[in-house]
Formats: sequence, C-alpha cells, structure tokens
Amino acid sequence: MAKMRPDSNMTTRKWLRHDDLAINPRCEVGREAFLDHMTFRRNDRPLFTEIFGPLVGLKEEWEQQGATPQELDFSAFRYRRPAFGTVPINAGWHGGEPDRVLEETDAMLTFRDAMGRTMRLPKGVATMPLPLDYPVRTMDDWRRTRCHHEFSEHRLAPGWEEVARRIRDADQVVCISIPGGFDTPRQLLGDAAACEAFYADAELIHDILRVIGDTTIAVLDRVTRAVQIDMIRVHEDMAGRNGPLIGPAHVRQFIAPYYRRVADLALDRGIRLFDQDSDGDMNPVIEAFVDAGINCMHPIEPTSNMNIVELRKKYGTRLAFYGGIDKHVLRQGRDDIDAELETKIPTMVRSGGCMLGLDHRIPNGTPLVNYRYYIEKAWQILDRETTGLG
Repeated sequence: MAKMRPDSNMTTRKWLRHDDLAINPRCEVGREAFLDHMTFRRNDRPLFTEIFGPLVGLKEEWEQQGATPQELDFSAFRYRRPAFGTVPINAGWHGGEPDRVLEETDAMLTFRDAMGRTMRLPKGVATMPLPLDYPVRTMDDWRRTRCHHEFSEHRLAPGWEEVARRIRDADQVVCISIPGGFDTPRQLLGDAAACEAFYADAELIHDILRVIGDTTIAVLDRVTRAVQIDMIRVHEDMAGRNGPLIGPAHVRQFIAPYYRRVADLALDRGIRLFDQDSDGDMNPVIEAFVDAGINCMHPIEPTSNMNIVELRKKYGTRLAFYGGIDKHVLRQGRDDIDAELETKIPTMVRSGGCMLGLDHRIPNGTPLVNYRYYIEKAWQILDRETTGLG
C-alpha cells in the first residue's frame, strides 16, 4: 500500500487513485533483447528503469517545484527498458458480487469487495485498501469459497488471443500473472491467520495451494498452446524488514510444489522468466524459491538487507533482478546518491541479468532536483561502464 501521513494539502491533491500514479516512460528495448539480457545470454548494453513511480503526494510536491507535465508522467526521463504487456486472463479469485460501498466520507471509503471482505481506503493517504475481515477461517469456509479458485472458461477474457498477439507484434514482453503461494492464503485468511495455518492447519494450506495450482496449470496450458508467453509474474509480498513471514521449510513443504509445477510447464513451453515480486528481507527463503523454479526477483530493497551486489555474488546466473537502488538516498545529498550508484551500478552492469532501478515507489520529500540528478548521474556511470561490454 502506498502510504503517507495526512497533511493540510490532502484536499487539494489531484493524483489520488492508484492509476493516477502510473508512469509513462519511453521503452527502447525489444522483447528478445530484454529476455536475452535477463537470462544472461547477452550483455552488450545495460537496462535501467523506474519500476513503480511516485507515492501519493509526490506529484503535487514536484508540480510546486516546477516539474513539467512530461516529468510528472516520467516520459521526460531517460531509461532503457522494454514495454510489458499482460495477457487478460485471471488465474486467481474469480467471481463474487461487485464491489459495494458501505460508507464514504471526505477522508475514508469503506466497501465490500468481491471476496466479501470489508475494505477500508483512507483517501489521499493510500491508493490500495486494507481488508478488515476475511472470508476463510476454517476448512468449511474454504470449501464454500473454493469454487472461486476453480477453473472455468470465464477466466480467459474475450479476445485474449488477439491481445496476446498484439503485444508480441508490438515487440513487447508477453506476460501472464499467477496467484501467489503465500499471497493467496493471506488474502483468504489474513496475515496472522495464514501464518498460523502454515504451522497448525497443513490440510487447509495444502488444499488451497492444490486448487490454485490446478487452475493455474490449466490456464497456462490453455494459453501457451495458443501463444508464446515470455514471463510469468507472481505477487507474494511476504516479507518485512525483519524477514519473511514464513521460513524456508514452509516454502519447501507448501509453496514449492505449486511453483515447481508452474516452472516445469514454463520450461516445456519456452517461457524464459519466472519473476517473483516481494518486498522486504527475503534472504532466508530465496534459495528455496530458486530451487522451486523462479529465476527473477524484484524490487530488492536495500533497507531490508537485500543487497543486490551480494545477491549476485551468491546466486550468480541462477537469479536475475530488477530494482536494487535505495530510494531513500534520493532525499539525501548528491554525495549519498553518488555513493549508492557507484556501489551498485558497475558490478551489475558487468554481470548482466539485471534491470537497475529504484527499489520501490519514490518517497515523499524527494526533491525534483535530486531525482533529475539521480537520472543524470546514473547514466554517466551506466555509459562509462558500458565500454567494453559485448
């Protein structure tokens, strides 16, 4: 969730919704060049990106500091990245009632979502709501809701094949998203109850992962028989600064069999990247996930003990990354920005298999002049280190 403290300017903010924060960077890299770089087949020019964009409130700050419209949508800044296109399928929760507003004030929106959860969104403070309750407490609850995770033809949006072909014809990376092995139980039970269930209710967790695995494999099999998929994306967000919410033994016991099924099908169908999105300190479980089949991770947060240079030394060509640059140094001085970039960029440029960028959304209080300097300095180093590649 994008968070910031409420302030007196909240009511004057113009960019409040998640979609308002979307960025529009130029994409200069074709799909094959990206895939070759991220799978260590080719390393002639580095990749550089902005993954997520700003937090709520930063665009207003930058506008007051003189940002142009092109800077506000990030099209003014130089990156070297591909365009990504996602095939319109749904392998996760499907169906349920439409969202229904329960209460709305100037400061807060409360609604019931398709999963039956009561959701609360503080306006002008966040762009993603938090659930207050969950649909599953027991195996009987799961049996009643399991139909929402079983396969049906309705999971494939009308015209999905044409969309996939248009993505490929546009030289974009063809992506497909699958439900997370931790994230799905968390969405059904809540963080605390899900963590307890990994210890105390193995039958429930195994059945959830069996069902989502069956559905995911059915969807992937159907789609990959018709079109070439390049990249599988899985969202977990299962860690904080102090480490992951479950350990490597739980990953191997519960999640790895699901991931392994996906990875084996991906290998058979020529899918080249299996990318996991998780914030926080994932170090204790990375090896278990790599063994289960992932070969790419993001956003690699330095303040959570995720040092991209050290991770490269440990995992070599087994694991690609994107992100890795500490977003917080942008609120400091130029010397701090220089030190961060000189520490990260040379090693990662030489190793390949990495698309460098900030490790998450750009925090409030980041001066526009510092972001401009960050982009300029990053390219000075990237261009310097590119000499001799190939």
